[in-house]
Amino acid sequence: MAKLMKRKELEQHLQDLDGFSKPKILLEQYETRAHIAACMLHTIESAYGDLRQKTVLDLGCGCSVLGIGSVLLGASYVLGVDIDEEALQISTSNIEQFELYDIDLVQCDIKNLPQILEGKFKFDTVVMNPPFGTKHNKGLDSLFVEIGLQCLSDKGVLYSLHKSSTRDYFHRKAPGWKVEARVLAQLRYDLPATYKFHSKSSVDIEVDFWKFEKK
Repeated sequence: MAKLMKRKELEQHLQDLDGFSKPKILLEQYETRAHIAACMLHTIESAYGDLRQKTVLDLGCGCSVLGIGSVLLGASYVLGVDIDEEALQISTSNIEQFELYDIDLVQCDIKNLPQILEGKFKFDTVVMNPPFGTKHNKGLDSLFVEIGLQCLSDKGVLYSLHKSSTRDYFHRKAPGWKVEARVLAQLRYDLPATYKFHSKSSVDIEVDFWKFEKK
């Protein structure tokens, strides 16, 4: 079995990926920072073995930081899904940069993904950094989890990042989704000024790193 790539090495690789050139506020497009992505993915594999030789769904993949990182840690196949064509163009460039052949990309609204997959293909692992579900996108963070769970195999696991302020909400939702839900860590999301309304050069947002596991 190949030796697991060190977290710092993974982070260095992910730092080389291109991000959004013109992020869209309506889609809450924020880049998944290389440090957070590396911490998240390395924990998923080193602590739980949920990437190596697994099929992975990168839901709301953006520029495919999580998807590419999953392949670098041994995932057998990754499907990246995003609604935004420009994001997928950046993803394609990033994938080609690493000469990866185990990633496919699909452009669609996540609500339509279960129908597109027709229930014929289920994933071992779902990874995602969904929109926080603020302002005009209220509830979108929860919808991402619901769709991700629908795309999991019977013993599949979903890993996701959500604002810490929503922790109680997700704990309440978990029984209805028939999953065991656990916060693995609280992280600080160093969000650089991305949109015109951002008055500070960067801001730290507290986020929870969740594990949702089917019962």
